[in-house]
Amino acid sequence: MSATGCGDSGFCILIQYEGFINNKQHKIDIMTSSKQFIFGLHSVEALLQNQPERVIRLYVSQERSDKKIESLVGIAKKLGISIEQVSRQELDRLTQESNHQGVAAFCSRARTYAENDLKSLLRNLEVPFVLILDGIQDPHNLGACFRSADAAGVHAIIAPKDKSVGLTPVVSKVASGAAETVPFVQVTNLARTMEELKELGIWIYGAAAEATQTLYQAELSGPAAFALGAEGAGLRRLTREHCDVLLKIPMYGSVSSLNVSVATGIFLFEAVRQRARQKSKS
Repeated sequence: MSATGCGDSGFCILIQYEGFINNKQHKIDIMTSSKQFIFGLHSVEALLQNQPERVIRLYVSQERSDKKIESLVGIAKKLGISIEQVSRQELDRLTQESNHQGVAAFCSRARTYAENDLKSLLRNLEVPFVLILDGIQDPHNLGACFRSADAAGVHAIIAPKDKSVGLTPVVSKVASGAAETVPFVQVTNLARTMEELKELGIWIYGAAAEATQTLYQAELSGPAAFALGAEGAGLRRLTREHCDVLLKIPMYGSVSSLNVSVATGIFLFEAVRQRARQKSKS
């Protein structure tokens, strides 16, 4: 198996695997900009349930036989998806030594949206709920943000194309299925996109340590987008300037900042709390 980086996306890797699986020679030679492996029990299950048309082949470890794996195999069989039983070592190679939990799906990449898709995604929603992630480069952080966004009912995640991680297999694994349910919008000009959100009546709240107001003092029950930057660097200057309001999480200990995925969960679920309260009053 060999891999080589290319392109400007930060994740354009030629993966080539050639070997014998169950005494049959297989060769996978793909650009992961169009095909990829999704691995892990929750991620593969979400893929089979929500976007089965993307799955080309399911690879299952010969060494693992339990109800979770049997359930995934049963779903794949009903969908008419090809299934291959392979050794753990072969599955390790196919997933580049990742924690695959005994299963991997070879599939087309998830759809990513662009600026011109935003209106169709958001305009018919009564109370749009958006997450903006500025400069998140760690796939584990992006995957964790996807999980929080899905749990909170976020309608879309927006991120710049440059200097940000995209939808990689690691993101999908950490997201535990959320990367297959929450639309991911990659934009070339984040500041311009933020102005388009404002035109849709969406208020943009930026997370900033220097803010004078905490998120618990703000009214967050209306149409809202929450903008967060990478840990340490925070929001870029231009992104910060295009926010309507800057808010902070009150900190009472010795640490000065939180991991972006933790901060994202705090912001999103304060909005969820306020929305639920507002709905109970109406």
